[in-house]
This record gives sequence, structure tokens and C-alpha cells, in this order.
Amino acid sequence: VAMAAARAVMRAVRVFEFGGPEVLKVQADVSVPVPKENQVLIKVHACGVNPVETYIRSGSYARRPALPYTPGSDVAGVVEAVGQHVAAFKKGDRVFTLETVSGGYAEYAVAAANRVFPLPDKLDFRQGAALGVPYFTAYRALFQKGCAKAGESVLVHGASGGVGLAACQIARACGLKVLGTAGTEEGMNVILRNGAHHAFNHRDPNYTERIKECTGSQGVDIIIEMLSNVNLDADLQLLGRAGRVMIVGCRGRVEINPRDTMSKESSITGVSLFLATEEERHECATALLDGIEAGWLKPVVGSEYPLEKVAKAHEDIIGSSGAQGKMVLL
Repeated sequence: VAMAAARAVMRAVRVFEFGGPEVLKVQADVSVPVPKENQVLIKVHACGVNPVETYIRSGSYARRPALPYTPGSDVAGVVEAVGQHVAAFKKGDRVFTLETVSGGYAEYAVAAANRVFPLPDKLDFRQGAALGVPYFTAYRALFQKGCAKAGESVLVHGASGGVGLAACQIARACGLKVLGTAGTEEGMNVILRNGAHHAFNHRDPNYTERIKECTGSQGVDIIIEMLSNVNLDADLQLLGRAGRVMIVGCRGRVEINPRDTMSKESSITGVSLFLATEEERHECATALLDGIEAGWLKPVVGSEYPLEKVAKAHEDIIGSSGAQGKMVLL
């Protein structure tokens, strides 16, 4: 298998320099990677597109891969081959990944076996590509870092995107009161169908007042924040006593008054899936696979793009007026 794979070529997206979406080049003569020990080779059916991939591509992110590289971490597909010492998977298994070694914007990808998980038959490959980063991030933000408990309230900003919808579904299933924001009427409907008790349009100038009316004097216990450079100051006013803001996304600097945290003993916590331990990843995977089995975890797939339209996907994920589900490359 390794010999055959070494001779084979595939289509893959390659980045030779950091920059705008135009640096994403689709090439048809990229060698199919060969799985080393404890690695799995996957024939990719779909790959999720995450905002962080646009920051890495631009060169503005803390972690810079060595050039050239292929972006993409959330693939869903079928195991093509396994390296030595891989017992958990075999050729033909349906799987999804949380990370790849070789890059997911490609027809084949290699991933470490401990970042690969079985894809239940209840989900198609497009939904499988929507699982990894969004659902693991949402679970980590809510429980591993946010210490969410049944009966508490959670406000999910940007709730109609991949991480947002994951947070709504998980929080609702675990007994929290779920409030979500979106930028369009359709986005608000999507979040209400996926676990939110209340939806607010963040384009409405008075939307924070409406949230305060909804939560009364209690305030919100947890805020899942996708755009902290815009919302963080207002978030601190929405929190209740001992409330916490979980920073999942940010696109710049913001000014706040730290005194706002003192009056309620509230906290601001950054969330990075990259720092999760093996045990924490295992906990996430177990909870999510249980959710799929139980039927409450159903990834919503939004825009779909062929590999050739990858630059458009990167433009849209940052510039579109309102997300509705997870963006995927097919």
C-alpha cells in the first residue's frame, strides 16, 4: 500500500506564501502522503473550513506552518491505509478528524490516529466535516473552561455559525437556558431550530437591552464570544454575578474597564482547542459521540464549495453577512 501511495498523485490546495485568499493554489500533481506509524491515511470526502485557517493563511496568526503547506484540519472520509501500530482503524472505516498532519484541503490526508474518530452512520460526510473544531471547541468552552451547569443561562454570540450552532445544541441538551445572536432573520430561525430558547439580531442597535429584559436582574451566567474585539465591553454589562465570558474568537484589540469584572466577580477566559490534553480531547469525543447516538447532535452544513473555489470560501467565511451552519469543501 505504501509503495502504491508513494507513486500516486492527488489534487490539493497549497500555500507557498502568506497573504490573501489568492495565495491558495489548487494543484493536481501533489503526492499522496504515506501514513507513518500511529498515522491514518484518509480518502477525504469533505473538509470543514474554519476562520482560524484564514488567519494562518494571512500570516497574522501566532502559529505559522512551514511553507509550502496545505490548510485544513476537519476532514471526513474513509480510511485508505493505516501505519504501523494502528489498531483502532482499518481500511474502509468511516471517520472524521480533529486535526491533520498533511492538510485537509486535499483528496487524501494523513492524520495522527489519536486525532481520528469513528463517524457514525447517522451522519453524512458533509456533517462529519462539521464536527471536529466546532463541536470540540464548543464543548471545551462550555464545560472544560466555562464550568457550565444545568439550570444556568448561556448567551452564544454568532450562534448561527459552526461553533455557535454546536454550542446551542450541546448547551440545550445539557439543561442550560440558551440565548443566541445572529445577523439575519434566517440565522435567527436556524438557531431557534437548533436549541436556542431565544434569538436576538445583533444588527438591532438595542439588542443588548432586549437580552437584559430576557434575563432580568440575574444577568447571563456564561457568554460564548466569537467576536470579542467588538462585543467584550458590552458582554461585561450582560453578565450576572460570577458570570464568565469564554473568548472563542477575536479579530483585533478592544478596550474594557476592568472594574466591570470586580462588581460581579466575573471572569474572561480564552479558549484554545490547541492546548487541550489527550484526556480532554477524549472527554469531548465521548460526549459528542454520545450526542450523535442520542440524536440531539446534528451538525448543520451551510455553504458548500468545490476545491477549486477555496479562495471564495475563505473570502466568504470572513466577509459574509451572516453564517448559517458549517462551511465545507467537497
